[in-house]
Amino acid sequence: MTEAGIESEPEMEDLLLRIVPGLAEQWQGSTPDEIAQIERIAGHPLPPFYRWFLSRMGQSMGPLSNSTLDFSAQRVLTCYAEGLVVPDPRFLLIAYESDEMMPLHLFYDFSAPIRNDALVTKRDAQGGELYDMFETLREKLARGALFRFRVSEMPQQCKGLVEGAHPDFLSRLDPVMSSLGFTQPIATGRICRLYERPDAAMICDRTPRAGVGNRVTFTLGGSNAGTLRKILGEIATESSLEVLVRKWIPELR
Repeated sequence: MTEAGIESEPEMEDLLLRIVPGLAEQWQGSTPDEIAQIERIAGHPLPPFYRWFLSRMGQSMGPLSNSTLDFSAQRVLTCYAEGLVVPDPRFLLIAYESDEMMPLHLFYDFSAPIRNDALVTKRDAQGGELYDMFETLREKLARGALFRFRVSEMPQQCKGLVEGAHPDFLSRLDPVMSSLGFTQPIATGRICRLYERPDAAMICDRTPRAGVGNRVTFTLGGSNAGTLRKILGEIATESSLEVLVRKWIPELR
């Protein structure tokens, strides 16, 4: 535990500072008072990861900022102060959506705490149907950064499905990817994996509580189609896994 009760996130910081250009100069954290105000609104201690997030990016996410989603502590506090959102012990607003065509905001769902964090869902400000997004804010942040600054920058990408014979089937993928020289930059849960090596990066995930069985979508980026085919071929040699490629970007000729 560091000062002001903020736990460290060395793996996350290493990943973000390594792959996001200019982040160290541009991210800006909340004040301890802002964090304390949000905790009072929640009515119970904030997840340790969220306290870390606010301490690093609660004023500005720098290059990680989203054009329509505002994660800032000040926006969260303003939404509660103006009555847009009513305090609820189960849900806490963590990002305000400014897109008027689809004004669904991001909330923590504290009924599903996990790994010093909690489930991230989308819903209307006043309530209504939930659209679960990620098991944790940690995975949302890491996945978004890896996709934006590694996968999408690769000359060749492909998307598809990985299916397994066991509920924890992604654990069967780990040794295959390790044998190919990939590392996992952060620890993830049962329905998400992030892999990277110098010439390639891969994201595997699905939405929580989706009920789609032992299946995740994947996005793989690399230096060329041959490299990606080799990676996918090695994954397919694991007898408990099946790989289905649905799209190549750019399309192969």
